[in-house]
Amino acid sequence: MSGPSPKRSLLSSLIPAFGDNPYGERMERIRRSPNFADGVFTNPVGARTAPSGSMLRFARTYFRKGERIRRAPAGAIPLHATTLADLAVPPASGLRLTWMGHSTVLAEIDGRRVLFDPVWGERCSPFSFVGPKRLHRPPAALKELGEADVIVISHDHYDHLDMPTIKALAGTGTRFVVPLGVGAHLERWGVPADRTTELDWHESTQVAGLTLTATPARHFCGRAIRNTQHTLWASWVVAGPEHRVYHSGDTGYFPGFAEIGEAYGPFDATMVQIGAYSDFWPDIHMTPEEGVRAHQDLRGAIMLPIHWGTFNLAPHPWEEPAEGTVTAALAVGARVAVPRPGEPFEPAAGLPLDPWWRAIAQGAAARTWPALTDDARPTAPQPDSAPA
Repeated sequence: MSGPSPKRSLLSSLIPAFGDNPYGERMERIRRSPNFADGVFTNPVGARTAPSGSMLRFARTYFRKGERIRRAPAGAIPLHATTLADLAVPPASGLRLTWMGHSTVLAEIDGRRVLFDPVWGERCSPFSFVGPKRLHRPPAALKELGEADVIVISHDHYDHLDMPTIKALAGTGTRFVVPLGVGAHLERWGVPADRTTELDWHESTQVAGLTLTATPARHFCGRAIRNTQHTLWASWVVAGPEHRVYHSGDTGYFPGFAEIGEAYGPFDATMVQIGAYSDFWPDIHMTPEEGVRAHQDLRGAIMLPIHWGTFNLAPHPWEEPAEGTVTAALAVGARVAVPRPGEPFEPAAGLPLDPWWRAIAQGAAARTWPALTDDARPTAPQPDSAPA
């Protein structure tokens, strides 16, 4: 499957970040997938993949000055200061998670390292000069992070599959595990075909003693102007000898979470998308309330909220995904970790609970915030703007 694709468009040839289209044997395998019908991959539950409602109304909402200001923090996002030093010490419990921002998570599971959706690029865009720009720098340099045993990609959107990051990783010996079709992009960017495993939903592979399983998600794919829907999107289950975790990728809420929890759970930790939601695209991203519900359906012990804080991708206020998740968790007694970017934590040793985003939320001084506890039960409201 090496060599140039006969299906590559002129734009894809001129703009490498568009990646490549599946062809040949890879495309034949896609056509045999039970999740591929009428020339496209399909969702487990019907989903609108384009913004619904009036585009004029959306534009007015998105570009209104007051709301635009609220979509960014009022100050610098505080990063964990000692990420690399902390990671140099093996986790005592066998499971440690480090959220690097957005959906990028380093999961250390039973002596192995799994890097989910690594994005170290400055923008989630095919271009270096335009597109959503990072709101904080990566908490650790990619070249200093050390080699992972396996890199897992959820789907091919720019905020999850970042060409500069993949090209930097192409020269390592790390294996990639991705949904069907995504390997075409990786090969275009220099990853050897024999280092990539592509999976359909409910297919599994073994890497370094871990079992990785692609599970359904409710989303879509595409990088170029014309989205052919020929690459699959997935959530992921990773199981070691002692621990198992779940990463949602991007997804709308659907009944399949309970089925995944029943088939592959319970989970020591779930990493669940709770940001970049909107009434304009209700089927493909979850609200915080839906994210907490999904975590419960999945039979997760603790939840790490992901897909928020790093890029401005939706009309909601910047801090709303985190605050909404905390509020939803308080209502049902779910345990939610809220680390700063780059802050490693072991679920068995306690959860990071400092609501750090409150100090830099727009209008923080005029707001009253509930306090957090390790069991996510509410305590007395805090009248001050935020912890020091």
